[in-house]
Amino acid sequence: MSLPEIVSRAEWRAARAELLLKEKALTRARDALNAERRGLPMVEVDTEYVFEGGDGKATLLDLFEGRHQLVVHHFMFAPEWDAGCRGCSAFLDQIGHLAHLKARGTTFVAVSRAPYPKILPFKARMGWTVPWYSSYASDFNHDFEVTLEQEGQFVERPGVSCFLRDRESVFHTYSTYEGGLDGLGSTATLLDLTALGRQEEWEEPEGRASALGAPAGSERVRYHDEYED
Repeated sequence: MSLPEIVSRAEWRAARAELLLKEKALTRARDALNAERRGLPMVEVDTEYVFEGGDGKATLLDLFEGRHQLVVHHFMFAPEWDAGCRGCSAFLDQIGHLAHLKARGTTFVAVSRAPYPKILPFKARMGWTVPWYSSYASDFNHDFEVTLEQEGQFVERPGVSCFLRDRESVFHTYSTYEGGLDGLGSTATLLDLTALGRQEEWEEPEGRASALGAPAGSERVRYHDEYED
């Protein structure tokens, strides 16, 4: 086994300080990239997609649960499969408590092409409480490029898509696929994909932090059992 070199504490501190400079540069580059992502244009979604969930039929607008933003995890689960994708399952396992996203006006759901009666027992087996919907009765997966047709067969791929709601209108703001999901899972990394971001005062474009008429995101952090919602 190849292990790190053994050095003195002083040598370790010097090496750590050198690496810290690169880490800070990466953080600044990440913040700049997130701002550029929030500056992307958006597309109105005018297709009437039909989903099925725990409360029956639902529209894309229903999936927001009245909040401003929606993050959809495109969970790979084809209609002919008996269980969901292992990689997507590992991703969903690491999603934190949804109360922190909800406090920032953001709803998180999983959507799969498998019929809901197939999703339900697998969800119970995994012990998940995250809202999960079937898109079996619509072209949602095809339109958002997570179910692709290759050589006459349908192929699934994982992804995350973000949507913004303005009254009754829904807009698609961002999607990423496959390797783009690496490093995602925490509240902050999911919010970084959205048009409103973490809703902090320091974020660009200016004014996004107050879009929900609430204090900056960090000022709204509570224990997850203290949120009103």
